Amino acid sequence: MHIGIFSPYSLTFPGGVQGQVLGLARALRRRSHDVRVLGPCDGPPPEAGITPLGNSIFLAANGSVAPIAPDPSAVLRTIRALRDEEFDVVHLHEPLVPGPNMTALLYKQTPTIGTFHAAGESASYKWFKPGVRWLSKRLDLRCAVSDDAAELARRALGGLYLSTFNGVETTRFSSALPWPKPPGQRTVLFVGRHEPRKGLAVLLEAHRSMPNDVRLLVAGTGPQTAELRAAYGSDRVEWLGRIGDAELARRWRSTNVYCAPSVGGESFGVVLLESMAAGAPVVASDIAGYRNVVTPDLDALLVAPNDPGALASAVNRILGDAALAAALTEAGHKRAEAFSMDALAEDYEALYESIV
Repeated sequence: MHIGIFSPYSLTFPGGVQGQVLGLARALRRRSHDVRVLGPCDGPPPEAGITPLGNSIFLAANGSVAPIAPDPSAVLRTIRALRDEEFDVVHLHEPLVPGPNMTALLYKQTPTIGTFHAAGESASYKWFKPGVRWLSKRLDLRCAVSDDAAELARRALGGLYLSTFNGVETTRFSSALPWPKPPGQRTVLFVGRHEPRKGLAVLLEAHRSMPNDVRLLVAGTGPQTAELRAAYGSDRVEWLGRIGDAELARRWRSTNVYCAPSVGGESFGVVLLESMAAGAPVVASDIAGYRNVVTPDLDALLVAPNDPGALASAVNRILGDAALAAALTEAGHKRAEAFSMDALAEDYEALYESIV
């Protein structure tokens, strides 16, 4: 099939939805499909097979910010691409985000499937409910990556949602060469946007209760970066800034613990699965989005959100117990394999065929 997969968010910036779009496209190409990825790009496309639809602007969304492209030029590029490509099927991730995805629904001439990722609350669903309800009816099939994502969409839009999941390119993470570090050094890794809902401040406070030889590696940037660096800028914290996918996989391969202290707003813990695929023991907040993918005390340790003491205690347990770390690593790897991107591509292939 000739498949068009749309990302509503700029493919230049790392993000959960962008990662799913690109990874799914790669997996579908391995299954001999002709796949084109379309979405905003702020600069050159990050890889081949992408049609850039314009630059993005950052808008607040779900406690974070989203790089979307709602401007007229992106709309015109989207219409032109849909007309020129003549896709057999169009797949919209977050189909009701303003910009190319909404345009693709309005201009719809092809069987179209939508995958809903967001959980929690959506201001746009609330403000524009009649319009988005009408637009959602143009989808031939609706999918949701988790029960929480399905509940949000169902509450706002009505309709039925097939359960899918977020996929992980397990081989890419498990085969990465570990990032070099001094012999005997112990590290805890954080990856994410520096904003309140990601809980970085909680982890930085917890780090003060970890042994002095434990180095905290902080990847990513965000609105809290300067404030947090000023408050927690010790020589035990290394601020990595924004890192690429290849370096991230290598960092996961070498870290002693991966920590995800988000306080809410996560619909599906794909970042946990990626770190487990790389072999990193996981400590994460006990929130609904993370319970979708891990079993407490089997493949990850979960602690109450917003609790630095509990977070530090869980990390210290892993650092001080090699058997526990090994058990979490083994169980985590098996869990990640259950969410492989290749399995997800096979599922979507069947769904595409059902509407084509």
